[in-house]
Amino acid sequence: MELKLGDILEGRITGMTNFGAFVDLGENKSGMVHISEVADTFVRDIRDHLETGQTVRVRVISVGDDGKIGLSIKKAAEKPEKQRPRQNDSPGRPGSFEWRSPKTEQASFEEMMQKFKQTSNEKISGMKKSVDSRRSGGYSRKNSGH
Repeated sequence: MELKLGDILEGRITGMTNFGAFVDLGENKSGMVHISEVADTFVRDIRDHLETGQTVRVRVISVGDDGKIGLSIKKAAEKPEKQRPRQNDSPGRPGSFEWRSPKTEQASFEEMMQKFKQTSNEKISGMKKSVDSRRSGGYSRKNSGH
């Protein structure tokens, strides 16, 4: 069997270590799935995701000159196509954010800058209030006597 990068195969897990799992691909070929290639999320313990003897679907991600075969389970998983947001999605739902202003008229640069300054000042004012409220309830250098 000639292996090429990107090939998707089925294999059986023959062993596991702290850093990955060994997969028998048949025809006297085996490869390793590194722990970082097991799932799209952080994997602390590979045994939480895989078992010896389990059949897995893998993608060939490397074939070394020394014959070592690098495999990935997460890259072999078929990912659904990303759906475009629907027009009738309610505001605030993921995917419903509009990059353009819903206004039909074009705002001048000065108007946009004024709106940016106002929003920025409101955010800074809110942050200052938050910091001041934390300081007033706790230790203060002014009153420490040093």
